[in-house]
Amino acid sequence: MNEMKYRNLGRTGITVSAIALGCEGFMGKSEKQVRSEIEYAICNGINFIDIYSSNPELRNNIGKALSNSRERFVIQGHLCTTWENGQYLRTRDIEKTTTSFEDQLTRLKTDYLDIGMIHYIDSESDFRQVFDGEIVQLAIRLKKEGKIRHIGLSSHNPAVATLAVESGLIDVLMFSVNPCYDMQPANEDVEALWADENYAHALQNIDPVREKLYELCEQKGVAIDVMKVYGGGDLLSETNSPFGKAFTPVQCIEYALTRPGVAAVMVGCKNKEEIKTAVNWCHASKEEKDYTSVMNGMEKFTWQGHCMYCGHCAPCSVGIDIASVNKYYNLTIAQNNIPETVREHYKTLTHHASECIQCGKCEKNCPFGVDIIGHMQKAADRFGY
Repeated sequence: MNEMKYRNLGRTGITVSAIALGCEGFMGKSEKQVRSEIEYAICNGINFIDIYSSNPELRNNIGKALSNSRERFVIQGHLCTTWENGQYLRTRDIEKTTTSFEDQLTRLKTDYLDIGMIHYIDSESDFRQVFDGEIVQLAIRLKKEGKIRHIGLSSHNPAVATLAVESGLIDVLMFSVNPCYDMQPANEDVEALWADENYAHALQNIDPVREKLYELCEQKGVAIDVMKVYGGGDLLSETNSPFGKAFTPVQCIEYALTRPGVAAVMVGCKNKEEIKTAVNWCHASKEEKDYTSVMNGMEKFTWQGHCMYCGHCAPCSVGIDIASVNKYYNLTIAQNNIPETVREHYKTLTHHASECIQCGKCEKNCPFGVDIIGHMQKAADRFGY
């Protein structure tokens, strides 16, 4: 039985499964194995895949597996990846990029990509090279020709990702989201996100640049699809997790999917069992999804006073969806105005912040000590009701 949850991919008009596939788990496998696992994913409601690798065998196998499902499946492929000397390479060479892109379409047995993802920009200098040069013009041309439907960009650096979103050229951002990375400031070196020394000192709350990025994406309708949701698997290990506590796959997925702007998580599943483990999020209980049980009560790492949209404040005595009110309010302060889409989303809520009776029940339930009553007053003042 298909229990998958589906979400809008931002402003693209595309509907995608909240649980999606990374391509890593299909590498080094036979055509038969890839077909079997993709068919299993489809049977479980998955309709979205990211293919960053330029490996020709991988592209061939995925293309054959999707040959009967192309119009029902959303493919996110990458520009600026090429295959040389038997290995994947990132490139900014326009001829290599163009050749690899056309090879990708041929091997995937399609004449278009739903998302054409400009691959892996983590430094501002690289961003300027791409966006002021031939690569972005190629992406624009391919979109005009219908060979890609929407332009995207992948990054691990929130400062660079913000530049891309603000450019107005991208509809989708592939970004690394998990509780550990979210505490780290912007950095051009992706390895710094998991370096032990960066977790040796006390850390508090989500890095503000990351939080503003997520809110900016929500405001502008730029969809985030998430990579590194398990932190390379380290978050699932008590030994390897910087927190010294292990998350479950469902908790990691729930954390990512409750960030503003996030549409889907790309999980690099190695087999059917790992696909099923990820899909379990769709029917998991509130208790199974509760990531706060891992994050709360640590001395070195704290999220005190910060709304994490976890929903523990519920039920409200008068029925206010407190997490949504907080999210919509936060979306207004990021740009110092009220975007029309946010105003309309707030308007459609069954109950509004002004209805708060200040009973304090929600604050007793909140694991992070948020001043919810104060937040409701600010939201009521902001929206006018």
